[in-house]
Parts: sequence; C-alpha cells; structure tokens
Amino acid sequence: MSKFLLSILDWSEVWAPMVPLLMLLFQRKQPVYLKPVIIYLWIALCLNITIDFIWILKEYLPSWLQSNNPFYNIHSITRFICFSIFFIRLPQKIFLSLRKILAILSVIFIIINFSLFENFLNPDHLSGNLLSAEAYLLLVYCMLYYLSKLMGDDDDIGSDPYFWIVTGLSIYVVVNFFVFLFYVPLDNINGKLADHMWDIHNIAYILFCIFITKAFYGSARYKYSR
Repeated sequence: MSKFLLSILDWSEVWAPMVPLLMLLFQRKQPVYLKPVIIYLWIALCLNITIDFIWILKEYLPSWLQSNNPFYNIHSITRFICFSIFFIRLPQKIFLSLRKILAILSVIFIIINFSLFENFLNPDHLSGNLLSAEAYLLLVYCMLYYLSKLMGDDDDIGSDPYFWIVTGLSIYVVVNFFVFLFYVPLDNINGKLADHMWDIHNIAYILFCIFITKAFYGSARYKYSR
C-alpha cells in the first residue's frame, strides 16, 4: 500500500466522522432518535483529534501526556453509552427490557475490569478487554434490532435510516471484535504487524461513518409518523 493511502488511513479517525457531520449541514432536520449518534460523532471527532495530536507531538509533550491510550478507552465508553441510548430509545418495544439490561451489565463490567484486571490509564497498550466487550455488546444490540424488524414484518426496511446506522455499526463491530481481541497480544510480539492490523479497524471505521452519512441523507425521505 502506498504511503499516500497509508497516510489517509492513519488520519481516517479524524476525517471519517467529518463526513456525516458535513451531511448534517444539508440535512439538519433529523429525528430525535438519531440525537445520540450525532452527539457521538462530535465527541468522537474531538477525541480522535486529541489522539492524533498526542501521536504527532508525543516527543514534545510531558511524559504524563505522551500516551493516547486513555483517550481510546474514553472513546470506547462514549461510543457504547451513545449507542446504548440510541438502541434503547428506538421506536421498538420488542426486547426493550433486554436492551436496558445490556446497558447495566456493561457498567458492571467496566467497574470490575478496571478495578481488578486493567489500568484505565495504562500508557503501554489499549484496553483489549474493554474494546472487545464493547464490540460484542454492540453486536448483540444490532442483532436484537434485526430480530425486532423481522418479528415486526417490516417490508420497508431499506428506507429506515436506523437500518443503515445499525448495519454500519454491525460491520464495524464484527470486523473489529477480533482486531480488539488480538491487538494487545500481537503488539507485544510484533508492533509493526499490530499497526498494520489497525488499518483494518480504520477501514471499518470509514465504512461505519459512510453508513451513518447514508442514514442522515435518507432521513428526510422517511416518514417517522408511522
């Protein structure tokens, strides 16, 4: 892969969320159910800019600020909170209690994980446990959404903007579950290979943001009154 394409991928965590945010300039009227997604995009943009800022200027920063790993942890927790709210507030009554239980279980997991197993501020590596658990739980949310759609006998699923967001999120978490699971062990063995594996994450993240953009674009054509 050329250096130019690698450079684009390296910066994708910054420019990718800008794509759906730019779409909002043309499609400002979005349903209330998409508000958590919009909030996530703004927070993700700020966090990713901070992450890349630390990555570029690492040698000029004080030692306590030379690691961007805690910001990846914050990003992971933020993404899960925003999309948990998104799924819980969707106009779907089926599996609502289960969706709420998943959110509670995630809080319990985070407390136990960072109390007993991992250091939230670890400067050496990402929290593989947190990222993998987040991907798994978000995938469960996505599966519950699809099951609700099937049980509701919805024939017009393609015009639903929520469908595109959930599909983009599904692709992102399915691809990255294994990236998150094996990234830290691989990084300890071969750092360069781990960096190349992270390119897979970046490609999936770009696709995720494209699907969100599609949802924002199509929201004006969807009849939310039904």
